[in-house]
Amino acid sequence: MSLLLIAPNRDMRRWKNALLNVDSNLDVEIWPNVGNNQRVQFAVTWRHPKHVLARYPNLKAISSLGAGVNHILEDETVPEKIPLCRVVSPSLTRQMKEYVFAAVLNHQRNWLTYHRQKKQGLWQEHHHTAARDISIGVMGLGALGKPIATALATFGYQTAGWARSGKKIDGVQTFSGADELDNFLGRTSILVCLLPLTDETKGILDLDVFKKLQHPGYLINVARGDHLVEEDLIYALDKNWMAGACLDVFSEEPLPEKHPFWNRPNVMITPHISSITQPDEVAEQIADNYKRVLSGIEPEHMVDRTKGY
Repeated sequence: MSLLLIAPNRDMRRWKNALLNVDSNLDVEIWPNVGNNQRVQFAVTWRHPKHVLARYPNLKAISSLGAGVNHILEDETVPEKIPLCRVVSPSLTRQMKEYVFAAVLNHQRNWLTYHRQKKQGLWQEHHHTAARDISIGVMGLGALGKPIATALATFGYQTAGWARSGKKIDGVQTFSGADELDNFLGRTSILVCLLPLTDETKGILDLDVFKKLQHPGYLINVARGDHLVEEDLIYALDKNWMAGACLDVFSEEPLPEKHPFWNRPNVMITPHISSITQPDEVAEQIADNYKRVLSGIEPEHMVDRTKGY
């Protein structure tokens, strides 16, 4: 019986070592170097090649390497009877807070403008808006969205949140459902997307949303690339409805070399690094779920396929 790690373009030896530090008796394999496909009973994956999981007939459960699970749900070869779970890392929330605050402050304090001016040898001051006069809207009020909205409010920003169902958060004005989305957007100038990717939220960041923001708006997308209709953002930038964007996730990763975002000076691009799972933090959690599955016990942090998270 073995535990399989699948993550193309990542060095998974750190993960294997972290798991063996938890329990040296674990049989951990790293894809594609699998000795016997019949022995694989638990797979831990991030952006695995589609159909690869179908090679393991005795697979009992699949875990995402991070908080997101759409890369597993989009693989139609994964049988619905196989339980799906994800990891919950203590530092993911802290990392995401840091990233969102950096993105907000970079926009608020004109850092990209000053960076361009440095290249030009230009000394020119630009006005910046105080936090109390900036309206930030957080889409998605789950395990990451709620604490980030709370932190932004504590820092003094006019903060609101929107989710599928109603939430109550101290210091944060909350909206819910399709009926309240327009009101949420109309009071927002900086939009932060932290939604799960579902059929309902795919393509939600579109021209209609950009039109309804306070202009010029600003987008921070740290959720999933498929939330964004990329062509609509480009059009909104050209119309000056949007002042810019900070994007950490994309429909195609790595972002293609000739993608138009690369040539947009007001689009900040980072390579999906806003919140990275650390092996040492979650190795015990993964090992425990593996053992639970082998014992016929439901793994922790189960994914609801109907909700998509």
